[in-house]
Amino acid sequence: MIKKLIDYLKDKKILILGFGLEGYSTYCFIRRHLKTKEIFISDANPKFLDRFQDVREDEYAKVVDNSEYLQHLEHYDLIMKTPGLSFKDVDTTGFIDKITSQLELFLEFTSSFTIGITGTKGKSTTSSLIYDIISNQRRDVHFLGNIGKPLFDEIDSLTDESIVVLELSSHQLEYVKVSPRISIVLNLFEEHLDHYKSYEHYINAKLNICRFQDINDYFLYSIDNDCLKQHVEGLRPLQQKVYELSYNQNSKICDTDAIVVRRGNTIISENGEVLYIDSDSRKLLGEHNFSNIMFAVTVAKILKLDIERVISDIYKFAPLAHRMEFVGNIDGVKYYNDSIATIPASTINGIETLKNVNTLIIGGKDRGIDYTEFANFLEKAGIEHLICLPDTGWKIADMIVNTEIKKYKVKDMQMAVDTAKKNTKKGTICLLSPAASSYGFFKNFEERGNLFKELVRKK
Repeated sequence: MIKKLIDYLKDKKILILGFGLEGYSTYCFIRRHLKTKEIFISDANPKFLDRFQDVREDEYAKVVDNSEYLQHLEHYDLIMKTPGLSFKDVDTTGFIDKITSQLELFLEFTSSFTIGITGTKGKSTTSSLIYDIISNQRRDVHFLGNIGKPLFDEIDSLTDESIVVLELSSHQLEYVKVSPRISIVLNLFEEHLDHYKSYEHYINAKLNICRFQDINDYFLYSIDNDCLKQHVEGLRPLQQKVYELSYNQNSKICDTDAIVVRRGNTIISENGEVLYIDSDSRKLLGEHNFSNIMFAVTVAKILKLDIERVISDIYKFAPLAHRMEFVGNIDGVKYYNDSIATIPASTINGIETLKNVNTLIIGGKDRGIDYTEFANFLEKAGIEHLICLPDTGWKIADMIVNTEIKKYKVKDMQMAVDTAKKNTKKGTICLLSPAASSYGFFKNFEERGNLFKELVRKK
């Protein structure tokens, strides 16, 4: 695997475009195997090399003037673009076929068995659960991708027997032309519209995860998500084995498709096998997490794992941080941190799962999402106190006409938590579930969630 990849790279004129965590990982990989290869590096930040002394001292590393970092891209054979760099307003006509990434090269050259998980929401929980289930029954299992560990960091240690679980963002998938062996799309909702030219562009990026599969591969997706179902139908005919999953109680078992459906607390597979999941025993709460569990069980069946052990692992699996995370019971009020909820659908899931939400904290960066349906939901959700952070929180507050809902426009998280502590009724819940991105106000959703927890617990 490594030899083929190095042979592919060794004669190419390579530009690493965007030099963060993944860019540096790419540099280190090339330098490990090609000691004297000339590598071009470019970033919009003129001080991007301040943290990398080894790169600054490398005579074969050629740094492109940051004022020209998006110019003359057609002069390179390969452009290793960082996932977070948007080409939304860039004409890529002259070099689009040169754009590649760690993910594309990894999928192209790896001999390991790959499982890719994407979706607007739920991919971290589902991919972590799948990794946890597999690693408890197989030894050589790796968890890479959007979780923060670049693929090239472990590529040297992988073998033909390795299983690699990949959490994949739309940014990573945007330009790939290779797909994993098992591809999963959990759902599609409006998000990242600041990065893409259109919602359709975002959807097409996501669906690259399955677009290039062949007859030996597997594709799993939810038919409950209308947008996803519509766009998958547009991809037909698909060569791979397709599993259609539904947690809708009224879904029918079809004769022609490999479908996995829910009946109460049971999962029924296409061969009639019934698996019972006790909702009272599992730590992953909510309908959306039952759907995530269905995907994990289906992967386990494909891999022929011991299903009894799989079910046991599901019961033990705890929610990840910032995903309906219980913060504490403070003066009779239960506080939950759902900072990962950056779209309305996720916030709705949280409210419906917890059921006793008296105070909701919302708001964040405005990325052009339509909040009309969300505002209509909040009007009828039974929430008494709506604490609204800028920018989107203030916008949503102006859309709410129900006079029984007390609205508070606050400037920051400190004011939000102070207001929640002052007004939330004892015996109820205060939920941070922003329905918006953290960027512009926080480094990421983790920083936002951590500040919320700190302020809640502060005496």
